Amino acid sequence: MLNNWAVVPTCLPLVLRRCHACASERFRASGKFRINANHKLIDAWLLALCTACGDTAKFTLLERMNVRSIRPELLDRLHDNDPRLTAELIQDPLVQRRNRIALDWNNAWRLDTGGSDHLDREVIDVSVRFAARIPVRPVRLIADGCGLSRAEVERLITEGKLVSAVRLSGKLCGDFTFTLKR
Repeated sequence: MLNNWAVVPTCLPLVLRRCHACASERFRASGKFRINANHKLIDAWLLALCTACGDTAKFTLLERMNVRSIRPELLDRLHDNDPRLTAELIQDPLVQRRNRIALDWNNAWRLDTGGSDHLDREVIDVSVRFAARIPVRPVRLIADGCGLSRAEVERLITEGKLVSAVRLSGKLCGDFTFTLKR
């Protein structure tokens, strides 16, 4: 029987970027947008606050876009400071690249395993789904989900008792499956 696990965000991640005021490297998305219109052109930014000094940084979302080329729903969500839009845009790789930012997902996600009834079986087949692009080490997920130490998970991998179609070393942010044989 296939068990379904989910890696789910619990809050917005911190934004990694150097603060020009205090040299801190972490910002918290404020959930607010700033929009500036100049005739038919529009600019939009996501505002973030430095976790150390509270200084505001602007992350560019739209730059000199014609108002008619923007979907009205998006414009309404920007004006309404939609929190779900903040979550979508902060995780958008294009926004991250444009603003030279990275995300710090520490303490911003959880693993839902659906209970511990699978731990006593000889063979466990698990499908891990990511609700967001959260980079996590599969060894950590398997250790947390199965109640094992990371060293024991590494040992099971080298013995061939823990197998997957993806490489289990390093970090993943996409769905994968694995089989654990005890």
